[in-house]
Amino acid sequence: MDQFTFLVFFIYGLAFFGMGITMALESGRAPALAQARVLRPLAAFGLIHGTHEWLESYLEQAEIIGTPLPGWLSWIRLALLSLSYIALLIFAYQSLSLASWYPIRNPIFNLILFGSYALIIIGSAILAYRISPPPWPDLLDGLMRYLMAVPAAAYSAISLHNQSWQAKQKNHISLGHYLSWTAYGFGIYAVTHLFVRPLDMFPAHFLNADAFLEFFGFPVQIIRTIAAIIISVTLLRASQFMEEERKRQLFSAQQARLEALEQQEDIRRELLRHIVQAQEDERARIARELHDETSQTLTAFTLELATLRELAKRKPQIQDTVAKLQDLSRQMSQGLYIMVHDLRPAHLDDLGLVPAIKSLLDSECCPKGMDVTFEVNGTQKRLDALIEIVLFRVTQEALTNVTRHAGTNQALVRLDYALEAVTLGIVDTGKGFDPNEPLRPPRGWGLEGMRERVESVGGELVLYSAPGRGTTVEVVIPLQEQGE
Repeated sequence: MDQFTFLVFFIYGLAFFGMGITMALESGRAPALAQARVLRPLAAFGLIHGTHEWLESYLEQAEIIGTPLPGWLSWIRLALLSLSYIALLIFAYQSLSLASWYPIRNPIFNLILFGSYALIIIGSAILAYRISPPPWPDLLDGLMRYLMAVPAAAYSAISLHNQSWQAKQKNHISLGHYLSWTAYGFGIYAVTHLFVRPLDMFPAHFLNADAFLEFFGFPVQIIRTIAAIIISVTLLRASQFMEEERKRQLFSAQQARLEALEQQEDIRRELLRHIVQAQEDERARIARELHDETSQTLTAFTLELATLRELAKRKPQIQDTVAKLQDLSRQMSQGLYIMVHDLRPAHLDDLGLVPAIKSLLDSECCPKGMDVTFEVNGTQKRLDALIEIVLFRVTQEALTNVTRHAGTNQALVRLDYALEAVTLGIVDTGKGFDPNEPLRPPRGWGLEGMRERVESVGGELVLYSAPGRGTTVEVVIPLQEQGE
């Protein structure tokens, strides 16, 4: 064997070995090119057959230079060749299940076709060596190529050509071209295996490797090498195409998921907005009923008590009782006024957010002994009614938390108006807490209620706190989304 032929064997083995590695990697990624169970036997064929070609080139080179080798190496070569063709047969059989053309998927049709072909080859071998003993290594080599390599490669070519057509039907034109060339490579590979070592049987006595060399002037292994390169390169390109396709599908899936999440978030925000709006509408309705009906009834009751007191001037006991009832009536009136104010502060609807917060500080914080500083930055303007009520409720809830939990009587309320957003900050210098520590109900419900209110108008609530360092509640609500 000259150096050129040795190089051919080396490239031949390298092409199939590289294909085996590629298909092994591809089968582990659940490809869309074919099911993983189909690609694994093809990977096994490439790895085993590439190893066989390297071993065969070594044996033939050793035979030419006269290096003695143990006889079992030839049997190992035949075993590797047999295993590689078995893997190729498995690949061909499983590939047929992916074909859409019924005749090549029909097991009866394939059994009749292959059985007839096998009977011709085996019958020819029996007739040729019925008298003289056969050269077993060459005969087994030839029979394996005839009965395993040729049908396996031919069926692989047919099934891959059908898969190419299916890919083109799905508008995967590039993938279809790659699979077509792979089919051509397997077709060429099937034909080259008709040229086995010279044997006395049909058709090896006239269609063999020596006759090919004599007719064309180069060994048949060169054509096999070309076929192996075509198969390996086109399968690699098909694998790359499917990797890009997987990336596109993954990107599309991620985009769809992101859009679904965004849609869910929009729905959630809209639902929160409706809930907050419904709560405030219900508060306003109750406040109106208390103001219009209950307050009037209580006022009439107070006037009737005054009349009763005038009528009972000569009866001190009755006057004392009426005086007590008048005090209770005044307390009820004050309590009712506070309740109505809490349900729906009139300043918020009539004057706006800033006066409403000032009234809140005067009516709720000052009586509790709190020293709250109120700062307003930027140009004051009326905001969407729901935004104003959300900012007011957050201020109210945050200051209530300062009173109950902060352990301080000092706080700062800062309201910043900007073109793009309005920012509310409530800062205290109290004992603070760890915001990462889970808060068991009912603790934390107030904070969660504030967060939901802010999110209902498209804003964000951020909490800054640490033990011994106070707490800051910051709310940022964009105004562009609200049509400002």
